[in-house]
Amino acid sequence: MRHGKKNNHLSRQTGHRKSMLANMACSLIEHKRINTTVAKAKALKQFVEPLVTKSKEDTTHNRRIVFAYLRNKYAVTELFREVAAKVGDRPGGYTRIIKLGNRLGDNADMAMIELVDFNELYNATAKEAKKTTRRSRTAKKADAAAPVAEAPAAKEAPAVDTDENKEATE
Repeated sequence: MRHGKKNNHLSRQTGHRKSMLANMACSLIEHKRINTTVAKAKALKQFVEPLVTKSKEDTTHNRRIVFAYLRNKYAVTELFREVAAKVGDRPGGYTRIIKLGNRLGDNADMAMIELVDFNELYNATAKEAKKTTRRSRTAKKADAAAPVAEAPAAKEAPAVDTDENKEATE
């Protein structure tokens, strides 16, 4: 019976599976997106999300826990510096899986897994929405029909206090 055993074994033994997920997680943290099969992407999502949550609080204990999973100090440093800074306000859901179709060689379902906050295409449209003003056509017609009024005469520039002006006033 397999009561309470939810993890996908991915046709690998335990040591190989843990090493593979650690390597894929390091690549995901370094490159911000990777292409893999759908099954591996789903397993990687379950592996990475708790680590990103741990990285939001930068303590020595959390760094050691994450290092025990990733086994790569450069990936741990990148996770705690850059990734944690971007996902600090997000309550969860740090990764996105996008299905890409089937691989040519063996027809396996492929997917791209990426860190959500590092995708410039999706985030740029949400933040840089420009507000445009609309002008009605009736205002243009009213302006065109009205006669052009002469511009008012330019007012004289205010007097500047110079030495000559001071002497004249005294």
